[in-house]
Amino acid sequence: MTGRVHLAIDHTLARVTLSHPGKFNAMSHAMWRELKTVFDGLQARPDLRCVIVAGEGGHFCAGGDIAEYPGFRFDAAQLRAFHEDEVWGGLNAMLACDLPVVAQIDGNCMGAGVEIAACCDIRVAGDSARLGAPIARLGFPMAPREARLVARELGLATARAMLLEAAVFDAADMKARGFLHSVLPDAEVATDVLARAQRITRLAPQAARMNKQTLRALADGHAVEPLLDQAYHYADSAEHREGIAAFLAKRPPAF
Repeated sequence: MTGRVHLAIDHTLARVTLSHPGKFNAMSHAMWRELKTVFDGLQARPDLRCVIVAGEGGHFCAGGDIAEYPGFRFDAAQLRAFHEDEVWGGLNAMLACDLPVVAQIDGNCMGAGVEIAACCDIRVAGDSARLGAPIARLGFPMAPREARLVARELGLATARAMLLEAAVFDAADMKARGFLHSVLPDAEVATDVLARAQRITRLAPQAARMNKQTLRALADGHAVEPLLDQAYHYADSAEHREGIAAFLAKRPPAF
């Protein structure tokens, strides 16, 4: 079995589930390709407002499917295609998605799991979660684009510890380091993540998408000036008018 990336839609909320039974949801070739397909599709759905990303069976993602590695990792051209096309294709599709993405992190979150979590906007973990990228034990470095992403979201100090020492951190430590937004007892994580996602679906969807675009530009080190031509086109939108009118009328907005 090569694993799957499952998609479920409930009204305006999407749930993406990493599933690779018996391998703690380790990412296979097929799963990376499916991740890209799923997020490309989500980006094209104007009816959706939020995405939850979770793993199946009490774990987020334990990294890559090492059983596949001998078939391609020892050839430079195949290795480059894997990282630049398949892995980065999936990660970049997540990063390019204008929907808010909430990560539900349980159990093992290693290597590829950390990279996928780094593409999410809000990250909530159970107190038994463990995060790291101990690939130095496997004899290879992190690919450059992936390392840039991890260093940006985790911070250089944490990235150095993970990559150079093969350090693995618990959830409390990763919250203290600023990567996780919240750490809860394992049994409460799913409920908390669902509540957060549902709150997001009740907020202004146009504003969320515009905020994602601005934050993405800032994260990539791009100037904000190119955004200015369209930054205020929302002025006469129904969503903008409804938000202001609801506040003045002291009622909940209906977005």
